[in-house]
Amino acid sequence: MTDLNQIHAQMTEWRRDFHRHPEFGFEESRTAAIVAEKLRGYGVEVATGIGGTGVVGTLKRGTSNRAIALRADMDALRIPEATGKDYASVNSGVMHACGHDGHVSMLLGAAKMLAEQGGFDGTIRFIFQPAEEWGKGALAMLNDGLMSRFPFDEIYGIHNMPGYAVGQFRTKSGAFMSAEDNFEIILKGTGGHASRPDTTREVLVAACATVINLQTIVARRLSPTDIAVVSVTELLTDGVRNALPGTARILGDTRSFRAEVSAEIEKQMHIIARGTADTYNLDVEIIYTREFIPTVNDAVLTSEALSAAQAIFGAENTAELDAPVGGSEDFAQLLQHAPGCFVNLGNGENSAPLHNPTYDFNDAGLIHGALFHATIARRRLPVIRRGAGQEETAATQRPS
Repeated sequence: MTDLNQIHAQMTEWRRDFHRHPEFGFEESRTAAIVAEKLRGYGVEVATGIGGTGVVGTLKRGTSNRAIALRADMDALRIPEATGKDYASVNSGVMHACGHDGHVSMLLGAAKMLAEQGGFDGTIRFIFQPAEEWGKGALAMLNDGLMSRFPFDEIYGIHNMPGYAVGQFRTKSGAFMSAEDNFEIILKGTGGHASRPDTTREVLVAACATVINLQTIVARRLSPTDIAVVSVTELLTDGVRNALPGTARILGDTRSFRAEVSAEIEKQMHIIARGTADTYNLDVEIIYTREFIPTVNDAVLTSEALSAAQAIFGAENTAELDAPVGGSEDFAQLLQHAPGCFVNLGNGENSAPLHNPTYDFNDAGLIHGALFHATIARRRLPVIRRGAGQEETAATQRPS
């Protein structure tokens, strides 16, 4: 039986090393090499370079032809770190501000447990994905033959969540996380001297009107029963203090949970932007892209995940959310190819927010994530036992 204190100490060491050496999306060569080395050391079959820097480990036991996948993301963000930790990033301007260092370490810990203990009948795929923050890594692995080369019947993934206490588990059946679409509206006119606006087709007033008008998409143009967000995040012009601008760029993103809502947001954005541009005698260009699709959990497998979590976290710390959350997750692409469930684990009630320069993954949660991975794998690939007196495995123990 794996000693939980020992594996927790190892995962903490790994996690802090990954934190010290963060790598941006599709640049995770060091991380991937360490992952592959450790998996091979456990006797796991390893394939590297999947979708660029992705790693897939395969562990087989017994005779079942069923396979499940467990996924962790590896990439960091271009954010300068301000934690002051002794294991803070040594890569200037890049840090693990979303906890992917912890996600990798939890899955490695689970691989070690499962390789040493077994306790399942079938195949487990350990998927270490690049470039989740871009929303490009899962597609890269899929386009590189992930499903044909490493097929699986269902898939599970974990993300830490600030605001929930360590040792708490949350998920939701159905739509769990939103789609993310990005947009850019470019208004083009003629700039000129600030003292003579009548000789220009300046764009700043029109840009401000466009920003305000975009707020009516959710407030007045969508059904009140649809959940959506339209956020303008940047307004950039080529003007200066005494010159009216001739070009303005409005950038932002939208969130929604159904493809029909995303399509309606795009349609209404075109109507508003073109109408406002016409009002101010301007030209307009609209760029609308879909970066993340909604993360939709399978109902049956969500129930399985909740049951598995109760064995680890306790029923009092395990819950299904009433409403979806507004963040987006590249795991959604994998759910297009196999049913599964994405879950959140608490990172501490006083944790800094994700994508914040002072954020740090809470090492106390590592054992919970590793145990969840191992437990759901065993539940979904059960060994048919004969006779009584079976010894309890580490994956069904509660952390102390």
